[in-house]
Amino acid sequence: MKALNSYIIKPKGERYNNSVSVDGKSLIVNTEVFNHLHVNREAEIIALPANEESELKVGDTIIVHHNVFRRWHDVKGRERNSKSYFKDDKYFVTKDQIFSFKTNGKWKSMKGFCFVKPIKSIDEFDESKERPLMGIVKQSDGTVNVGDLVGFRPSSQYEFIIDGERLYRVFSHFITIKYEYQGDEEEYNPSWT
Repeated sequence: MKALNSYIIKPKGERYNNSVSVDGKSLIVNTEVFNHLHVNREAEIIALPANEESELKVGDTIIVHHNVFRRWHDVKGRERNSKSYFKDDKYFVTKDQIFSFKTNGKWKSMKGFCFVKPIKSIDEFDESKERPLMGIVKQSDGTVNVGDLVGFRPSSQYEFIIDGERLYRVFSHFITIKYEYQGDEEEYNPSWT
């Protein structure tokens, strides 16, 4: 089974990541279907598009847009699947809905995207735990190097949890500066991840 211009995928796990284990019991932390923060974004490729060459392979793990698995309510209050839903826990996605992929145990960003790890704030008077608009590149599409300390535009980052790390997905063209390391940079990963 193949689609003409779309990948066919299935979620890795459930559609929503809205429960945590506390003392061996499952605690549901979100009961809203419309909240994008708890939607699963990790999927596995089942079939490649018939009409497109791709570096992705069947079986690769991918990171997708939060609306792919998300459910919503129509104007009459009926719960609906996203437009990506196909059938039997299978979904269609196009290349622009895929941000990153894992092949042979290594993550790589799709063209146009980078994933940046926030760094701890060094300002003792700042209540924020991380430095704004700054981080260390963890995945790159080749426009910057992995490990570079970069700055990016305001409101250009979008939060993802990948392999237990909180990363910001940033469009590559929104990375505005490459900094030199000063020696006080420390990656920030909050305990809740």
